[in-house]
Amino acid sequence: MTYRAPINDMLLALNHGAGLQAALKAGHYGDFDGDIAAAVLEEAGRFASDVLAPLNRVGDENGIKLDAGKVTTAPGWPDAYKRWTQAGWNAVSGPEAFGGQGLPLAVNAACTEIWSASNISFGLCPLLTLSAIEALDAHGSAELKKIYLEKLVSGEWPGTMQLTEPQAGSDVGALRTRAERAADGSYRITGTKIFITYGDHDMTDNIVHFVLARLPDAPAGTKGISLFLIPKFLVNADGSLGARNDIYASGIEHKLGMHAAPTCTMTMGDKGGAIGYLIGEENRGMLCMFTMMNQARLGVGLEGVGIADRAYQQALAFAQERRQGRAIGKQGSGSDPIIVHPDVKRMLMQMRSMTAAARTICYATAVALDVSVRATDAKVRAAAAARGALLTPIAKAFSTDIGNEVTSLGVQIHGGMGFIEETGAAQHYRDARITAIYEGTNGIQSIDLVTRKLAANGGESVWALLSELSDIVSKVEASNDPAFGTTGAKLRDALGSLDRTSRWLLERVASAPNDALAGATPYLRLFGSTLGGCMLAGEALAMRDLGESVGDPQRYVTLARFFAENISVQAGALERTVMDSAEAVNGADAVLLG
Repeated sequence: MTYRAPINDMLLALNHGAGLQAALKAGHYGDFDGDIAAAVLEEAGRFASDVLAPLNRVGDENGIKLDAGKVTTAPGWPDAYKRWTQAGWNAVSGPEAFGGQGLPLAVNAACTEIWSASNISFGLCPLLTLSAIEALDAHGSAELKKIYLEKLVSGEWPGTMQLTEPQAGSDVGALRTRAERAADGSYRITGTKIFITYGDHDMTDNIVHFVLARLPDAPAGTKGISLFLIPKFLVNADGSLGARNDIYASGIEHKLGMHAAPTCTMTMGDKGGAIGYLIGEENRGMLCMFTMMNQARLGVGLEGVGIADRAYQQALAFAQERRQGRAIGKQGSGSDPIIVHPDVKRMLMQMRSMTAAARTICYATAVALDVSVRATDAKVRAAAAARGALLTPIAKAFSTDIGNEVTSLGVQIHGGMGFIEETGAAQHYRDARITAIYEGTNGIQSIDLVTRKLAANGGESVWALLSELSDIVSKVEASNDPAFGTTGAKLRDALGSLDRTSRWLLERVASAPNDALAGATPYLRLFGSTLGGCMLAGEALAMRDLGESVGDPQRYVTLARFFAENISVQAGALERTVMDSAEAVNGADAVLLG
């Protein structure tokens, strides 16, 4: 089964759930024409269906190969990437001064979902290049921008992000990669990095690596880390490629999923040290790296959305074709499609509604990040930056959790055939698993939400968001539409749980931090399921106002109702888990180590 981008659902989420239309009307996007978004997504959907989706299975079956420090990708990969860059897809949101189209990040976020849904292994490469562009544009010198930024924006040279080392894992402050100052102002980098996505490949003639390393006189921990740009091939004064740099793929990982995306062990220093160039200031690399990571975290959240939607589309098609059993009360002989069975309908609705909620959360994060740099009013920019910071860990963790849950349901709907590789359902399940680990595990995102984002400005960003969500619920309640069922009541209860839990955690972060950390993960789930439910209700209301000329409003009302009555309704239990389980969690040593 191939993939078709759900353009109408995506535009509803982007324009109304995520607030793009409201931001346009407020003037935060300048002269950007919002109608362009539909045209871009339509064309992206065609490229994904025609070029990327057919390679998804090919990549999974063929994987990648390493020989003499060179990585070869699956058949069709280099040609697809060439077509990708020639069509301008890498440059959608890139800065216009360096050849980009300058379109909103929110539009590119929707495209990222499409690439991830059609071929998640392929989409990983441009995802990290976008992060590299952000870091270089924000922190790089004018000279480095002149040499590298246009190539990165076009995608002619992709970028990588190299943090992880064998002994350090997520503890970046424990890294050992060394940087030595050279007389010409450059640096010599030695060390080993692991789990480097697209660390080497044959799709382009150069790769621009962004590498964290420590200078000999650097302070300990994260305060002593610097960021360096290390090209695979050095660049001559005339812009042509020069000598091969001392950075090589010394190994490739054999992974559960994402078989077509090279994940490399990168070694620097076997031939005197890789030549690198400082990004930003010495010992200030984490500031630069977080520019990359925050962008990547949103991108990984969109991977979760994309792979969830792909799994849903396949499960829906299978449920309409697979015949087994009879519908209740059905007369005659023969079996019915399994979609007639209520439990299959429940699973499909769970898949679709959770995917839709995660989609809107990610798009809303992108809109907030757009407004934080595009709005003319400084106060509006600051509020949007705070909103984007608050939503980023939720977008990343909630959406990738959803990706894992939805792909698992996809296998379940296929039954025994889902466990068979030939159907493709198993690949989605395998590919999704890493997303909850990428760019800071989901547990780290939960810790960030509780210890930093919730506590920022005394919780002001949270209270402002809850107020907006309460307004949506009030409109649902005032609609008196019986089709909403108990949506208003369920969402009102969920908002109450989120408000009480947020205040409890805000106090515990200061007085009993381990209690707060014990409840961080269920809190993020509570936040995501409440936020997603309210956003879906807002989209349903928007569709009612737009009328049937743009689609059937009832399907979105039903979708919002299902999510509220099946997912958001769990808020009360999550509230009690956060508040009541800290003692059992913190006392677990007696069980785990006894």
